[in-house]
Amino acid sequence: MFMLYMYSTESCIMLAVRLPADIETRLAALAKETGRTKTFYAREAILRYLEDMEDRYIAQRRLEKPGRRVSMKEAEAFLGLAD
Repeated sequence: MFMLYMYSTESCIMLAVRLPADIETRLAALAKETGRTKTFYAREAILRYLEDMEDRYIAQRRLEKPGRRVSMKEAEAFLGLAD
């Protein structure tokens, strides 16, 4: 479960996330061990997940609405990279 607060500055919005105690303990231990903040790791995790999901949805849309596909040989020839 999470809550989105509408507190914001020009470039960021604060996001509060409720975590089970065991995950928070692991996160705190990692932050302490590495000298980074829990916020750093939460932000990194969200960014990586978003990138993966965006890629997944792009791939899914392309499978549902296939466009023209070219082979590696065709792409290399078009780009002038063919032998």
